[in-house]
Amino acid sequence: MLSRHCLVRSGLAGALALSLVAGGVFAQAALTRNPAEVEAGTYRLDPAHGKITWSIQHMGFSTYSGQFTNVSADLTLDPANPSASTLTATVPLADVAPNDDGLKAHLQTPDFFNTAVFPTATFTARTIVVDSADPSEADVTGDLTLHGVTRPVTLAVKFNQAGPFMGGAYRVGFDGETTINRSEFGIDKYVPMLGDAVVLHIEGEFVKQ
Repeated sequence: MLSRHCLVRSGLAGALALSLVAGGVFAQAALTRNPAEVEAGTYRLDPAHGKITWSIQHMGFSTYSGQFTNVSADLTLDPANPSASTLTATVPLADVAPNDDGLKAHLQTPDFFNTAVFPTATFTARTIVVDSADPSEADVTGDLTLHGVTRPVTLAVKFNQAGPFMGGAYRVGFDGETTINRSEFGIDKYVPMLGDAVVLHIEGEFVKQ
């Protein structure tokens, strides 16, 4: 038979376990993967968790990849009316990371970005169309301005999750992808030896303001 002391200790341990479990359930319940449950409002991209990975065919030998960092973006979300949401983003083209210092310097020249004249690329969303079969996915079409040229681009966007981060600020996360032809923006050096099509994969966590 258990002593009274053991029963008390057992009861305390059980209460603590229930408390921890309840706390875990509560923390997990605060997160959502349902777009309709996301908090409406104004959001700003967390630059530490927002980047663009690009990839291009390298003369038939490989697919070469790099990143743009220090991207800034502002987002307004209206889960009740997603088409009324807005998105603007700015990409500092000098902050390109191809993992090669020589290539990074070359990309700044008139052969490619010509950052002395065109230091940034910008994107402004114009329409947002949610997938009727999967509300976590949407086509976001907007104007991409790159190298002094503005053209329409459509991003295939996937909503990942929303909720407080580590008990702190509320945030929402997305992935997106699109393909552009660089020659359409006047960046046609070495085409077709160096690929024309550039795949862009976007990752972003936005913090509620």
